[in-house]
Amino acid sequence: MKVVLFDYPKSAAFGRIVPKRKIYEHVSPSKALKELFVGQVDQIVWQYKLAAETINLRQTPSVPEIEIFTITLKDGELKHDVLRSIDQAIAFPLVFELLYGDKCKVIAAYKRPSEADAAKWVVSDYFESGWLPLETLRTPLPVVLNLEALYEHLLAPLMPYPARQGERLQQRAERMSMIRFKQRELEKCEGRIQKEKQFNRQVEINAELRILKQELAILTRQQALAIP
Repeated sequence: MKVVLFDYPKSAAFGRIVPKRKIYEHVSPSKALKELFVGQVDQIVWQYKLAAETINLRQTPSVPEIEIFTITLKDGELKHDVLRSIDQAIAFPLVFELLYGDKCKVIAAYKRPSEADAAKWVVSDYFESGWLPLETLRTPLPVVLNLEALYEHLLAPLMPYPARQGERLQQRAERMSMIRFKQRELEKCEGRIQKEKQFNRQVEINAELRILKQELAILTRQQALAIP
C-alpha cells in the first residue's frame, strides 16, 4: 500500500511545543534514554489533536482522540525507545512525523487500552514509511464514521503486508509483529548454520529453518489458511 502524508484540517491544529522535561516527568527516563533525547531530538511539537470537537468524528472507547506529533531530528536517526517513552507519556493513540532537512517520515505503533488495566496502554512494534520529500502532496483525511476507523486508515499504509479479509487492526498489528519475530529467528538460524561444523547439527538446524520459512509463508499470505 502506498504511504501517504495526510493533510490534517486546520480546525485540529494544536501547535504546542513539548519540552523534553515534560516527557521525563511521566516516564522516569534512564540516563541512556535522556542521552538519546539530547543527542537525537531537536524539537517535539504536538501539531494536531484529532478529536470529536475538532474534526466532528465520534470517539470510541479504544480511540478517544488521535494526536499528531512532529519530531525534528538532529542527525536523521531516532531510536524507537524515544518514541515509546512519548507513547507512554501521552494517554492517546499517536502518529509521529519525523522531520530531517527536507524530508519527512511517518511512524506509529498500534496503541490500545490494556484489557487488564484501562488506565494503561499497550504499544505494539513501530511501523514506518520511508523518507518522503517535504513537498510531497498531502492527501485529505478519508471519510469515515468515527475516530477508530480514522486511526486504522492512518496506520494501515505503514504496515508492510496487506490486511487480510475481515482482519481487524489489532489482529493485523499482531500478525506484523509475529512476522518480525519469525524473521529475526530465521536470521539467527541462518547464522547458526553458517557457523556449525557438525553435520548432524546442520541437519537439525536445517529442519528448524524449513519450519520457520513455512511459518513465515503462512503469516505473510494475503489470506489465512482455511481450517478444515
